[in-house]
Amino acid sequence: MSFSKDSKQRLTAIGAVAIVALLGICAFLMFQNVNNNQTIAQQEIKIDEAEKLKLELEKQYYASLSELEEMRGSNEELNALIDQQKIELKEQKDKIARYIRQGKSTKNDLAKAREEMTNLRVQMDGYMSENNKLKADNEILVQQNGELNAVKVTLEGEVATARVMNEELVTAKAALVSQKESLENENASLSDKVNIASVVKVMSVSGEGFKIRKSGKVKGKNRASAVDRIRVCFDATDNAVVEGGLEKFYVRIINPTGETLAVEDLGSGILTSNMDEEIRYTKVKEIDYTNEATQACMLWEPNTEFQEGEYKVEVYNKGFLAGKGSFELK
Repeated sequence: MSFSKDSKQRLTAIGAVAIVALLGICAFLMFQNVNNNQTIAQQEIKIDEAEKLKLELEKQYYASLSELEEMRGSNEELNALIDQQKIELKEQKDKIARYIRQGKSTKNDLAKAREEMTNLRVQMDGYMSENNKLKADNEILVQQNGELNAVKVTLEGEVATARVMNEELVTAKAALVSQKESLENENASLSDKVNIASVVKVMSVSGEGFKIRKSGKVKGKNRASAVDRIRVCFDATDNAVVEGGLEKFYVRIINPTGETLAVEDLGSGILTSNMDEEIRYTKVKEIDYTNEATQACMLWEPNTEFQEGEYKVEVYNKGFLAGKGSFELK
């Protein structure tokens, strides 16, 4: 088969175009291959950097844990703080690890991971500073506690000594109180004896009714309806123990119904006996006592009628019953 000249020219043109196209395709493919190689290289660089950061993170994290563990001791407060700090470090490590994983494809995440690792170191430095301060404070407290314990031991010894002394004093005081009570009882007994001894006894206690006549004469009566006054007489006996001077005798007249004749305006009152008993009396008779037997009399003029029957008379001196007697009005 033969080709014309024109046909040969067209074929030549087509071939030239095909060659140019193939050359272009080859050039494009070569350009793409170069770009892909660059991209792969960059990714490999990122992956290498991420792996380095990951290793650095692990190293820094476990080194931090080791530092914290070395600070553990018997201080419960410090140990609890370390446990909390380890939890916070783990949270920060996990956060950085996420940035590193994302940083294999994103450059910004790797930068963020580096920044957070710096923060992790700063965070750890803060923990160590806080722990060292707490540890130092605790050591001061331990020292102070030791000093306080020493003071406590000393004080306990002093208290024990004081307790022994106090027990001895209590025993001595009890003995003194017992002696005092014994002496007081003896003194009271002696005082009672002295008081009893100083009582001026009375004898011949008697009573008699009287009537004043219109003429002014006084005549003894034993009829109650005819009596307007009563005279009580007694003999004060001699007593060498009593000092001479004014002696008071409290006279108590008791009517047939058991009542004490008493009118306050006429000198009646209440005395306290040696038994601490309150006794109503009719009238007080005072005499100038010279340690010798002396007779004394007392008039009772109540301006009232007297009852029939037996009247009792009691005479008291210094709170003691010194003597008694009776009389009758018919």
